[in-house]
Amino acid sequence: MSTNTNPSIITRDTDKIAAVTGNLYESVSIISKRARQISSKMKEELNNKLAEFASGVDNLEEVFENREQIEISKFYERMPKPGSISIDEFMEGKTYSAYRELEEGK
Repeated sequence: MSTNTNPSIITRDTDKIAAVTGNLYESVSIISKRARQISSKMKEELNNKLAEFASGVDNLEEVFENREQIEISKFYERMPKPGSISIDEFMEGKTYSAYRELEEGK
């Protein structure tokens, strides 16, 4: 059986992740902080888009008929997870650590 979707679990080479900073734990710390930033931004965007549909009246008919709101939610559910995005950014050199720069005297 073959599917054309991205796998939900990707095996990562920890040696390559550690090589960026020289320390696996430092790399994971940077990745996790970036993932939290991405997650917060995505949550804020989703809440702003869903707020457009908010009404003062809780009517059951409106809940079932609001297809646009459901489509927006499904779009965000299908997006890559913040952890995956942050690992990719880190491995591509798009993420940096202010602590690392201070340590190196930049």
